[in-house]
Amino acid sequence: LAALRITKNKLSNHVFVFQGAGEAAMGIAHLLVMALEKEGVPKAEATKKIWMVDSKGLIVKGRSHLNHEKEMFAQDHPEVSSLEEVVRLVKPTAIIGVAAIAGAFTEQILRDMASFHERPIIFALSNPTSKAECTAEKCYRVTEGRGIFASGSPFKSVTLEDGRTFIPGQGNNAYVFPGVALGVIAGGVRHIPDEIFLLTAEQIAQEVSEQHLSQGRLYPPLSTIRDVSLRIAIKVLDFAYKHNLASYYPEPKDKEAFVRSLVYTPDYDSFTLDSYTWPKEAMNVQTV
Repeated sequence: LAALRITKNKLSNHVFVFQGAGEAAMGIAHLLVMALEKEGVPKAEATKKIWMVDSKGLIVKGRSHLNHEKEMFAQDHPEVSSLEEVVRLVKPTAIIGVAAIAGAFTEQILRDMASFHERPIIFALSNPTSKAECTAEKCYRVTEGRGIFASGSPFKSVTLEDGRTFIPGQGNNAYVFPGVALGVIAGGVRHIPDEIFLLTAEQIAQEVSEQHLSQGRLYPPLSTIRDVSLRIAIKVLDFAYKHNLASYYPEPKDKEAFVRSLVYTPDYDSFTLDSYTWPKEAMNVQTV
């Protein structure tokens, strides 16, 4: 969602190709569909914007042994065996790697993405670093700094020959779960709908400053995670009460103050006995 502030258009203007069609890919894809529906795109049209490539190639209608999840994103298209060919045919605005296939985003794919779009979105989200679809350096170098890059593994900053320096963003669930958990606990939420994760993603995107975007960051610095988590928790709590998901009553009037009162701090009370210094004159023996 933060990438949309760079491309300056709507999610509905984008087409996505996934390398991988497992649980991670499906989780991201379902949230994308939800976000597209929020923009007013019908579900059937939203799924057509999402193309998935698994170990057997492009997921298409009529292919045998497709499970229910894959059938939802099966495209009405001839079979295509390689990711490179899929990218050439579909010309996606975004490629998302979640199959832990190191180097899957080849130099040719990155060149093609840069030729199709001014600001291609390149998300190499597989862990660990050795399984990343491409490195940050490779993405920025091949796309001449135009690629909007995020990774699942940490990468160091990259300086190009023209002097521009980019700081890759790391898509980590550490941005998500502390705030979601705090909001859920604060409201006594017993059922967590997917909408909570979408509003969390929206809040994280809002936390990214224009300066961060200019540096290539798509996520706020981890040094701000405590404040980010607090604001996510407040959003979750507000959503919970508006949608009758909370079980803690009465509803707090000041939700921010209420959430802050629940935030854990790693401070301990002193284990030493209290002691006081008495003035010397008070110790003098007085004669009666």
